[in-house]
Amino acid sequence: MAVNSSYQKEKPENKAGFPIPVRSYKMILIGFAIVLLGFVLMMGSGNADPDKFNYDIFSFRRITLAPIVVLGGFGFIFWAIMRKPKNEV
Repeated sequence: MAVNSSYQKEKPENKAGFPIPVRSYKMILIGFAIVLLGFVLMMGSGNADPDKFNYDIFSFRRITLAPIVVLGGFGFIFWAIMRKPKNEV
C-alpha cells in the first residue's frame, strides 16, 4: 500500500544544541558564586564564652547586606535563565 505524500505533514526542523546557550550557563555559575558569597557574609565566628551574649550577630553585614547579596544572586540566576540570546551568525 503506497502512502500518498499529500497526507504526510512536514515536520519542523529541530535545532541542534542545548536549550540554554553556553554563555547563559556561565552566567548561572556566576550567579551561584554571588549566592555563595552572600552566605559567606552571613557566617561569623562563634562565641568562646557561652555565658556572654555576642551582639555581633546583629551587625549590618549579617542582617542587611548578606540577604540582599543572596537575593541579588538568585535574581541574577533567574535573569540568566530567562534572557534571550542575541542571534549570532
